[in-house]
Amino acid sequence: MTEGMKLAANPSVAKLMQDERFMRLLMTAMSVPGKVSSFTTEQKETFAKTMGLATTEELRDLKRTVAALEREVSRLRKAANEG
Repeated sequence: MTEGMKLAANPSVAKLMQDERFMRLLMTAMSVPGKVSSFTTEQKETFAKTMGLATTEELRDLKRTVAALEREVSRLRKAANEG
């Protein structure tokens, strides 16, 4: 943080920060990791679907569904035994 403040106080850096083109470039550079990550995720999902594989999200949803169904079966068994 201290180094950042020193850098911001530098007149050369302050002049660059006022340049719209530089700021646009800086913002683009900062957004690249997120874009790469989302692109990679999309490519993994496309590959999984093409190969007929389940994605992590699909597995998570299936596990939730199975757990809910197991709870429902347990509840129905208890109700049948009591009735």
